[in-house]
Amino acid sequence: MGNILITGGTGFIGSRLALRLVSEGHQVKVYGQENTPAESQNTAEIKSKGIDLILGSMLDKSRITQTVKGIDTVYHLAAVQHEANVPDKVFWDVNLKGTKLLIQVCIKEGIQRFVHGSTIGVYGSALEGVITEKSPCRPDNIYGETKLAAEKMLSKYSDGLEIVIIRISETYGPGDRRLLKLFKGVRKKRFPLIGKGDNIHHLIYIDDLINGFINASTSSAAPGECLVLSGKEPLSTIEMMRVIAEVVGQDLPSFKVPLIPVEIAAVVLEKTLRPMGIQPPLHRRRIDFFKKSYRFSQEKMISLLNFQPRVSFKEGVIKTIRWYRQMNLMSDR
Repeated sequence: MGNILITGGTGFIGSRLALRLVSEGHQVKVYGQENTPAESQNTAEIKSKGIDLILGSMLDKSRITQTVKGIDTVYHLAAVQHEANVPDKVFWDVNLKGTKLLIQVCIKEGIQRFVHGSTIGVYGSALEGVITEKSPCRPDNIYGETKLAAEKMLSKYSDGLEIVIIRISETYGPGDRRLLKLFKGVRKKRFPLIGKGDNIHHLIYIDDLINGFINASTSSAAPGECLVLSGKEPLSTIEMMRVIAEVVGQDLPSFKVPLIPVEIAAVVLEKTLRPMGIQPPLHRRRIDFFKKSYRFSQEKMISLLNFQPRVSFKEGVIKTIRWYRQMNLMSDR
């Protein structure tokens, strides 16, 4: 892989990827931002390993150009994703415009391979049966819309360098804080089940995801392809909660809430608070956890990347809770 650049390297996935590659002896450069406490912690860990860190915007052409010089492989993970209190323009600027700027710089600088982190959010709401890379894409939020637009834009540059698009499934593990509320809520029996809990998640453990990304950067069959990386087994929301409850030694919470009233409340809060620049305590993308259902075919990732996930959800939960406790994130506060 030679010299490696990871954009979005101060985030969950990017920071874990950087730490893994450096531990294997690679020369790694991280480009990212430090806007949250989690990013600050990741930044400190990255710096402690002597990784070259550049803080900057995906729209800063001169800074990106300087950063890309001497790089062989780029993992592009920078994105506006979970932010619910920013205008749609920010998503378009970073996820599409910033990606286009980066790919143009990479072509000019002679980058060998460009691994682009996309999302299963491009599929939109629940689809019947097993989803493949050829299943229809109908994104239903601004994040999915802009990530799909970036995929289509990248296809126009496939003659300039080796591009691999990875649609990332729900990812968890040490370093993740998005599912922390779920883990803490189940442990304290305070996490309500919204809806029936029968929607399917095809989560992937962070170490498995990183293995897939590394294979995507080296496989001779990967360039020009779009692949979904998903985990060892699909589980329903209620099955996920049962596994977590078992690991923490707690009974499964019995508190249930109908889905439709919660969805209505989320819409009202978004429309009321978002124009004022206030992060809604409840929004539609949070409700997606209890609503969207994904079960993916793994045929393409196995055949083209020679990649199979190894970590079961229970094993991953045990490792994740161990990390939460090490970071004092499982307290009662």
